[in-house]
Amino acid sequence: AATMRLNENILLLGKKVVLVPYTSEHVPRYHEWMKSEELQRLTASEPLTLEQEYSMQQSWREDADKCTFIVMDAEKWQAQPRTTEESCMAGDVNLFLTDPGEPSLGEIEVMIAEPSCRGKGFGTEAVLMMMSYGVTKLGLTKFEAKIGQGNEPSIRMFRKLHFEQVAVSSVFQEVTLRLTVTEHERQWLLEQTSHVEEKRYRDGLSESR
Repeated sequence: AATMRLNENILLLGKKVVLVPYTSEHVPRYHEWMKSEELQRLTASEPLTLEQEYSMQQSWREDADKCTFIVMDAEKWQAQPRTTEESCMAGDVNLFLTDPGEPSLGEIEVMIAEPSCRGKGFGTEAVLMMMSYGVTKLGLTKFEAKIGQGNEPSIRMFRKLHFEQVAVSSVFQEVTLRLTVTEHERQWLLEQTSHVEEKRYRDGLSESR
């Protein structure tokens, strides 16, 4: 059950983005993002109070079926080691193990919430890094993405990453895309992420909340 919590104390360092575990200090900025009606629509989520957001962060962190990283702008993150992490936040990327009968299937979603960080390839690199993590650390061999029908940029991005559309739900107004990781796909994925370094995330830091 502890599989998904493997990421509790690691960060993944890419070229454009850094993925770090979602901690309580990231909540205020995340909460601000989720006040946006556009993001609520794109992520099909309801606005929460700040207290609810803290509870949600805690439950995500303890959920064995969910793996969440906050996406950081790598340039900001590396250029200003003394700044707050909050000011480097760009979005988040998640993996869910949604089907107990199919433990090798992960549902993946990404959100680049910070408007100034969009259109720069952050989402693409974050998804590639998360998929590589899922394949090498969690034993996943299939990925699914459920995206709102109107979210063309996201659908295009997943298609570029070799996902194929398998279903459309007119009720939920969403498209389901799927990728099966064949040996060929696995090699391609590992090549795309060969630059990524895994590091310890703050040794011995305990949650203050």
